[in-house]
Amino acid sequence: MEHADLDASIDHMVEHKPLDELMLQRLKKRRLALRDKIARLEMSLDPKEPA
Repeated sequence: MEHADLDASIDHMVEHKPLDELMLQRLKKRRLALRDKIARLEMSLDPKEPA
């Protein structure tokens, strides 16, 4: 849910000027960190090698 909220916030900031570039950069970095965390959790649940 938090990832979707970040996407919405970023889209809103991009559509409405003036942009706060620093805040936008921080939100994008946080979104990327969440995406990485989700990927790691998915890989831990579904390992590629058979047990």
